[in-house]
Amino acid sequence: MRSVRARAALGATLVVAVALIAAGTAVLLSLRANLIDRTDLQAEVAARDVASQIALGVPYGELELPDEDDERPVQVVGDDGRVLAVSEHLQAVSGTASADVRPQAQPREGDDGDDDAVRGEVSSDDPELTSGTATVDGDSADHRFASVEVRLDDDRTATVYAGAPLTTEQDAVTTVRDAMLVGLPLLLAVVGLVTWLVTRRALGPVEGIRREMAAITRSEDLSRRVPEPGSGDEVARLARTTNETLAALEASVERQRRFVADASHELRSPIASLRTQLEVGAAHPELLDVPGAVEDTVRLQQLAADLLMLARLDAGERPGSATLDPAQLLTEEVARRAGDRVPVELAVTQGLQVAGSRAQLGRVIGNLLDNAQRHAVASVTASVRRKGGRIVLAVADDGTGVPEEQRERIFERFVRLDDARTRDEGGAGLGLAIARDVAHRHRGTLTVGRSPSGGAVFELTLPDAARG
Repeated sequence: MRSVRARAALGATLVVAVALIAAGTAVLLSLRANLIDRTDLQAEVAARDVASQIALGVPYGELELPDEDDERPVQVVGDDGRVLAVSEHLQAVSGTASADVRPQAQPREGDDGDDDAVRGEVSSDDPELTSGTATVDGDSADHRFASVEVRLDDDRTATVYAGAPLTTEQDAVTTVRDAMLVGLPLLLAVVGLVTWLVTRRALGPVEGIRREMAAITRSEDLSRRVPEPGSGDEVARLARTTNETLAALEASVERQRRFVADASHELRSPIASLRTQLEVGAAHPELLDVPGAVEDTVRLQQLAADLLMLARLDAGERPGSATLDPAQLLTEEVARRAGDRVPVELAVTQGLQVAGSRAQLGRVIGNLLDNAQRHAVASVTASVRRKGGRIVLAVADDGTGVPEEQRERIFERFVRLDDARTRDEGGAGLGLAIARDVAHRHRGTLTVGRSPSGGAVFELTLPDAARG
């Protein structure tokens, strides 16, 4: 029962069994009710036929009662409980007003055949229907009895009880029931087997996916993919999604490996340089390059901060939902750079609002300004404006710009273009990668283009918090 196929087969079998039992019970009850109604009608017809004879004045001894082949016993009972007439071959009866099957003559006018015979009127009320038994020629069977009352002119009444056997109803119900009892298990076995086979066929691709995933786990080879069936159904979509997940996982693992390798490479140079300077200083204090050691220490500090930021971003750190003024963030960041090589010109629109983390967005602005001042010749321009329901923060320089084929590559981690991004200038190739990651986590974008002065322009686009 731990198998999906077994549970599916059992579930389908139980559902079909409940449905068939309910349907079979309904059929049997309906069949039995219809046959009983037909038996009641036969009994009523026989009772009214005899009652009509009594109403026409036919003496009790001359009533035309059903013969031995009719199987419908008749008993006429007077208002004093005496039996006035019975079928010739009726030997025992129950379910009527009297169990006596011997007629006890009750004289009435006209029994001698004169024209003054007592007549009567058959009651128009619906007959009373009862169940009982009757023995005719030694054969006992269940019967349905219909009683019809005749009101005679001499203020007496006679009640005619006519029965119809339930043998046909019982035989039909028994036959149908036996057929159901034989056919139901066979049908359930077929349903269970077909469900098992269909489920096994449907779950075959799933088992293939499971085996391949187990093999991938054992081999740790994330380049492998699970088989995708061409059925286009849920299993095919599962396989496609699984492959997409494997591709994303492979890319993530590869990115992490590359990150560790690049981080180790970036850390090795300043640490080796700092160690060399300290060892030289220890041996020859007069040769100690203190400014160089401080510079290497600052590089290490900046690189450690960048690596820590990337680690937090990769761990899914949420940016927060504080409402911030991007113009104020830009102004504050520029104010801290009063002594930079290239001054920053501002063109901002006050009163705009964005939602996010002050620290992360401040880091993005700082990285963009660092990048612009590193490549600018004489000017750097920063602006904040609203554009089409979005807030755009742009930083432009008048440097050589970024070649169009390199405009996406520069956002990769540890990427430096050959012309200007050297270690001597302090760039580790992480600033723009961090900036784009932060932009994405703030539901924004970061793109690079060509500025009017010929250099590069970086545009950070964020949702307008004032418009939700």
